[in-house]
Amino acid sequence: MLRVGLTGGLGSGKSTAARRFAELGAHVLSADEIGRSLMQPGEAVYDEIVKRFGTEVVADGGQLDRAALARIAFGQGRIEELNGIVHPATIARQAELTAEIAAREPQAVVMVESALVFETRHGGRDGWHKRFDRIILVRASEATKVARFVARISRGVALNDASREEMEADARRRIAQQLDDYWKAERSDYVLTNDGPVNALIAQVDALWPELREQAGLRS
Repeated sequence: MLRVGLTGGLGSGKSTAARRFAELGAHVLSADEIGRSLMQPGEAVYDEIVKRFGTEVVADGGQLDRAALARIAFGQGRIEELNGIVHPATIARQAELTAEIAAREPQAVVMVESALVFETRHGGRDGWHKRFDRIILVRASEATKVARFVARISRGVALNDASREEMEADARRRIAQQLDDYWKAERSDYVLTNDGPVNALIAQVDALWPELREQAGLRS
């Protein structure tokens, strides 16, 4: 089995790359999706978040108000506190799912899609060095990342200058919480560049996939 970490900052396009890898046959585990499942009412992670951040992060229906939680975590410099609650449980669940896949398919390519492969301090001894056999970074320029973030959040709705500036500032605050792409690139096995059209990124994924299959012991 080949354990791959697929990472990239906000707006880099790593989720697009992850979808293509999944179409090609990789078992893709989304750190965000796993984290969200652990943040549901009744889960220990949910209880700890409410205990630490207060009931203002709970929506009327009892679910976490993720937007309110993000405003507090990023705006008050408490993102690492939040990560300390969510990341250990998320990483443990990733390990469980990876083991289950390996038992069924010993030559699988198991890929964890996570924005914070390098940033998290909660990956155990040696962190990403021990969790993954290979790391893929999807990178883009900061201007591209900011533009994609604004487009995703606005969902095609026209923005006035003040709203756009606020969203752009939010994007830059989030990017500032992540390590520089140049630093990550030096520590990654593969780097995919996504400043152009989506088909250019897909082509890079398609070109890399046979090599990952071979490393996992698979054959076409």
